[in-house]
Amino acid sequence: MLNFESLSENMVALPSGSLLLRDDRLGTSWTVDIKPFSICRYPVTRSLFAEVTGASPSSKATENHPVDTISWLEAAHFCNRLSALFNVPDHYVFSADGQEATAVATSDGFRLPSEAEWEFACRAGTKEPRYGPIDDIAWYKENSGGGTRPVGTKRPNAWGLHDMLGNVWEWCQDIYDPAVYGTYRIFRGGGWADHERGCLATNRRRSHPTFAIDDLGFRIARTCS
Repeated sequence: MLNFESLSENMVALPSGSLLLRDDRLGTSWTVDIKPFSICRYPVTRSLFAEVTGASPSSKATENHPVDTISWLEAAHFCNRLSALFNVPDHYVFSADGQEATAVATSDGFRLPSEAEWEFACRAGTKEPRYGPIDDIAWYKENSGGGTRPVGTKRPNAWGLHDMLGNVWEWCQDIYDPAVYGTYRIFRGGGWADHERGCLATNRRRSHPTFAIDDLGFRIARTCS
């Protein structure tokens, strides 16, 4: 079970690298250099979320299911609360009305991964859109039974990361396209309600940072000091 006691041992250190990202809507691509960082082996679970925040917003789930129905803002608040418990600096500074948050670039506190970090972690050195046969690695529409499943019950990728595809979509740090979509944030990975074509390392979706739905959660990361 992923909970507060087991969290440190489930943060996986990843190396530096580079990744080509693509936006099919705009028909553009760009290369991102990635510095060493650590990312959690699993999506944040209902158990861990409740320990840190005292709340349990998930729909129908047991403690070891990924927490769902989480907005980007709620995920960022969680990261700051977790940082406080570990006595490390907050990564996010919130506006007075709580509707916006700015990342502190120099903080090594808990945070959401950038979308480049997320895809880099998902691929784990592979070039294919999935790191294995979908039924071996992901809970999706054809096998989920209509809801989330306990984390870590499907095969991990080569870096030991579970549920990078399927189960729940995962919020990333990045704003999608501020000129067109304002403060919309990106989420990745596909979820339990998606067909096979929705669960790819390259798929990108976006929504308002207050958006929350029952196949959307998050995973935490930290910058390596």
